[in-house]
Amino acid sequence: MKIVALLPARLESTRIKKKLLKKIKNIPLILHTANRVKLCPLVNRVIICTDSQEIKKLLNKNNFEVFMTKKRFKNGTERIASIINKIKADLIIDVHADEGILNPNNLAKLINFHKRNKHFDIIVPHKKSFKSRDENVVKLVFSSDNKVLYFTRSKAPYPYKKQTNFFHHLDIISFKPKALKSFGKLKPSNLENVEGIELLRALENNLKIGTFEISTKTFSINTPSDLASAKKIINKDNFLKKYIDKIKI
Repeated sequence: MKIVALLPARLESTRIKKKLLKKIKNIPLILHTANRVKLCPLVNRVIICTDSQEIKKLLNKNNFEVFMTKKRFKNGTERIASIINKIKADLIIDVHADEGILNPNNLAKLINFHKRNKHFDIIVPHKKSFKSRDENVVKLVFSSDNKVLYFTRSKAPYPYKKQTNFFHHLDIISFKPKALKSFGKLKPSNLENVEGIELLRALENNLKIGTFEISTKTFSINTPSDLASAKKIINKDNFLKKYIDKIKI
């Protein structure tokens, strides 16, 4: 199977100005993410999808393939869907560009799970979460056969009768190319507009989304505190040494 990883990379961000260019160990965040994706042996091609010439120049300098996209997209899934007709793949792996401490082994787990569960159009892995009230953490609710029933920023499933675990939507997502193409043609849905979670658009239009658990300490860098935590964690990271000497700034 041919596996292509697409990294939607919007330069402008609300909580951290020009977040993807913020440095961790003197390396811009976007370069950490791209290099870590490249370390997964199951990924055949890595493409950064961006609206920024600044990001394009930096990534090209480091020998990464870049597709320029329009600025109008509301989310990363729309951005990567816009270039789907330009590539050929059996699976598309959407990796949020702020996954600067990504464990490449998690990508392999995601790819292998989707290969074994081809009845799903989309796979979104999860991890157990204790941040039930954090609106930046998207929780998912799923059935006993790993089918996603709902995504929410709220406390769900609500522990009305007993305490329960919460499951945090990870920012690495596997798409069948046909499903990503379909998503790109859909208009924002009602629940998506309410919750601000684009994959609700897929659920509301009957795309089958599956999930499975990955036990991981990695996280997307969404806030200044996330960035500070990543700067501490990177010092004990085993993957950094595999690419740090190859970086060109």
